[in-house]
Amino acid sequence: MMDQGKGQKRQEVKLVNRKQLELTGVLKVESFDSEEFLLETELGFLTVSGQNLHMKHLSLEQGLVIIEGLVHSLAYSDGSANASKSKGLLGKLFK
Repeated sequence: MMDQGKGQKRQEVKLVNRKQLELTGVLKVESFDSEEFLLETELGFLTVSGQNLHMKHLSLEQGLVIIEGLVHSLAYSDGSANASKSKGLLGKLFK
């Protein structure tokens, strides 16, 4: 578990009935489409997968993103793991 120091980063994830996802601590939206969002957060990269996903609200000043649609999964990764995963996925698509 992380220390409870002054500089601790914080993120809240609220998922309501798998249809509305509210996230705080979002720094940047790297990419998104109707099936996947890739977000850079204070705690690492977050991939949100699902169906008919769309952004209902975005405020990078507040670090808040609200995504609606059917959410299948949430997965965290660090930058290097995410980059290699993306290359692997693109490699599979263009094979």
